Amino acid sequence: MERLRARLVALRYMLATAWPIVLITAIGFIVAYQFVAPEPPRRITITTGSEAGAYYAYARRYASVLAARGITLEVMTSAGSHQNLERLEKGEADVAFVQGGIGARASSDDDDEPGPLRSLGSVAYEPVWVFYRGEQRVDKLYQLAGRRVAVGEDGSGIRGLALQLLEANDIKPDSPDLLPLAGLTAAEALQQSEIDAAFIVAAQEAPVVQVMLRSPGLRVVGLSQADAYLRRFPFLSKVVLPRGVVDLVRDVPPRDTALLATTANVIVRDDLHPALASLLLQAMTEVNGRGGFFQRAGEFPAYKDQSFPLSTDAARYYQSGPPFLQRYLPFWLAVLVERLFVMILPLVMVLLPLLKFAPAIYSWRVRSKIVRCYGDLKFLENDVRQHYNPPQHQEYVAHLERIENTASTLNIPLAFSDLLYTLREHINLVREELHLLATTHDKDQEQ
Repeated sequence: MERLRARLVALRYMLATAWPIVLITAIGFIVAYQFVAPEPPRRITITTGSEAGAYYAYARRYASVLAARGITLEVMTSAGSHQNLERLEKGEADVAFVQGGIGARASSDDDDEPGPLRSLGSVAYEPVWVFYRGEQRVDKLYQLAGRRVAVGEDGSGIRGLALQLLEANDIKPDSPDLLPLAGLTAAEALQQSEIDAAFIVAAQEAPVVQVMLRSPGLRVVGLSQADAYLRRFPFLSKVVLPRGVVDLVRDVPPRDTALLATTANVIVRDDLHPALASLLLQAMTEVNGRGGFFQRAGEFPAYKDQSFPLSTDAARYYQSGPPFLQRYLPFWLAVLVERLFVMILPLVMVLLPLLKFAPAIYSWRVRSKIVRCYGDLKFLENDVRQHYNPPQHQEYVAHLERIENTASTLNIPLAFSDLLYTLREHINLVREELHLLATTHDKDQEQ
């Protein structure tokens, strides 16, 4: 029972010493929490294009990668890049595929304000295929003047790019010869000689491209001025369709064909959670990092189209790869550890000096009770030595007994019991001294 009581006494002193440290730690925790990013949402939305397009196919593969990490990627179809940008700006989507150059045209009226959208990078080349019918070779776009040309549906990224390129060749955007046809509809019209040429922006493996490459009588415009376009339209690249790559036997195409290519870009809102941005970049690397018809292995993702500012998370990813913890831990565990680290690190910096002084504070709290008894004892001893008054002898004795009683009732940890016994020894010394003074006084009176 006595041991339990002694342990409870020690615990009481420890708690009395610890509560300021706990209070400071709690305040530090609250302050640190203000700087911790919230937990990432478990569901985000990406807007793509038609279900038959490459954007939709990429998004479905991204969704599989993210699902394995516990994130649901909801895939939305759309009419094209312009609608995707509108959805991002209105907050209806978190991520969007946008054709290269669309951002530059959309923001040309207000170049000083970057806006709320950021780029995670480009994921693939999108060749600008210009198919035409006829025996006469076409290698410059101005040769399409006066011909019926499909330039894509109103509001589509294809139409915006085609009209830009044609306008650079003195073909007016409002020309009645420029028809709002796209995709397989444009391919069918070209095969049936209802139009003379068609702009298609799609990957080489797209069904519409494969159909038109293999259709008798249709040819691809090989731009002899491709390098000049790169100077005027920095968001474009030059790719080459090698001779015979479509059909070695029929030698299709009959010569190396220079094409312009835009890029497929992943655009996000600037408030997208950093952990999700990193996860999307990892999915982009896994899905689009392999070699392809026009790209080298590892060429994508990359920041090729600078129409939108590069996300700081993407810049960090391109420089040093995925976050350290996400390389070795499951996604949600890595996020939890990162959040805890932001909170714990400043707390550790606060706690280290506090814990260093905690033993001294604990010792001071225990010793202070004994020191107060020593103060009373010292005052009594000085009073007795310097101003001993025999009639007040019993008052001195009573005062000394009160000090001794106080010392006897002190509850201090066992580790400090030696101080208590030393105090009692000193009380006895003062008692003996008081007794000696009384005896001496009595002898003097007898003489």
